[in-house]
Amino acid sequence: MGFDLVGVCPATNAPGISRLRQWIAAGYAGEMRYLPDRLEAYEHPDSILAGARSLIVLGQHYRTDEPVPVQPGQGRISRYAWGPADYHDLIHDRLRRLREFLLDAVPQARARGVVDTAPLLEREFGQLAGLGWIGKNTMLINKRAGSWFFLAALITDLTLDYDSPHAADHCGTCRACLDACPTGAFPEPGVLDATRCISYLTIELRDRIPEDLRAGIGDWLFGCDVCQEVCPWNRKAPRVETDEFRPGAGTNPVDLLELFRMTDEQFRRRFRHTPLWRSKRRGILRNAAIVLGNQRPPQAIDALEIGLNDAEPLVREACAWALRQFDDQRGRLALQSRLASETDAMVQTALRQALNQLTASA
Repeated sequence: MGFDLVGVCPATNAPGISRLRQWIAAGYAGEMRYLPDRLEAYEHPDSILAGARSLIVLGQHYRTDEPVPVQPGQGRISRYAWGPADYHDLIHDRLRRLREFLLDAVPQARARGVVDTAPLLEREFGQLAGLGWIGKNTMLINKRAGSWFFLAALITDLTLDYDSPHAADHCGTCRACLDACPTGAFPEPGVLDATRCISYLTIELRDRIPEDLRAGIGDWLFGCDVCQEVCPWNRKAPRVETDEFRPGAGTNPVDLLELFRMTDEQFRRRFRHTPLWRSKRRGILRNAAIVLGNQRPPQAIDALEIGLNDAEPLVREACAWALRQFDDQRGRLALQSRLASETDAMVQTALRQALNQLTASA
C-alpha cells in the first residue's frame, strides 16, 4: 500500500496516559484545548472504534531533499509541509486501500484508519508495536528509519498476531536535541513544553507570539525541524522520491516579501490544500513578520509597511514589532502614520513600544 514501516499491537489502555494527564496539568499543552477536551478518549482505542482489539501501526517516510540555505527575506518551513498537498490526504487514501484489503479477506471485520487527528497516542502504540522508542525529543525513533516519518494506524476489531514491544532506549547520554532547541522547549528529557516550541508557536498558537520567544524563532516561518536535524539517528534516515512530499514551488525556502503582496484569493489558491493552511493567512503573515524582524533585511521594510496596514490586528502587531528591530526612518514614519489611525489596543501598544524604542536609540 506504500507504507514503509508496520507493526501490530493489541488495543489496550494507552501506555503513558498518566503522563499525558500530568503534561496537561503542567500547562504544557498551551492553547491546544482539543487535548484536555478529549482526554478521556485517549485512554483506549475503543473510543475511535468500539470493540477495538488490534492496531496496525504504520510509518510513512517523508525525507526528500535537503533544506536550501535561507537568504535574508526568506523563511523555512518544516520539511513535512514542503509538498504541494496535505499528507493527511495521501495517507488516508493508503489507509482506505489497506482497510479494503482487510475487509476483502475478512468481510465481517470492522476497521478504521486514523492519521494524527483522532484521540490516539500514536507514538506510544508505535513503541508497543515494535516500531521504535520515544526519544528525548519526544519523537518516535526507529534505528533504521530515524524519525522522518508520519505515523498512522488501522484499528480493527480482529485479534491479530502481535509484534514485540520495543523495550530498549537508544538515546543513551546524547543531549543533541535538548541542547539545540532555540527556545528551550525541553524542561527535561522526554518532556516538551509546547508553549515554548517553535512548531506550536508558528502553527497552533492563534494569538500573538510572546516577545521573549520571537528571537528564538529565527528563520522558521512554519514549524521547526531542529530537534530532528541534530538527532544522530537521522543521519542515515531513508530518502523518498514521493512527489507529494518533495518541495513544491517556493517552499524550500519561502519568499517572505511575496507573501505580503498576495491577495486573499492568491493566498488561498497557494496554501488551501497544504499543511500551511492550518495557520491560516493571519498566522503565516504574523510568522513572516517575526522572521523578517529577526533577519532585518533592508528590502523588507516596504513589505512590513503593507502588513502594518493589514486587516488583521495579529499581523499589524507583528509588523510593528518587526519594524521596531530596524533603525530606519521609513519604518518610523510608517509606525507614526499607522498609530494615527489605529483602533486596536494591542496594536496601539505595539506601535508605541516600537516608536519609543526607536526614539530612544536615535
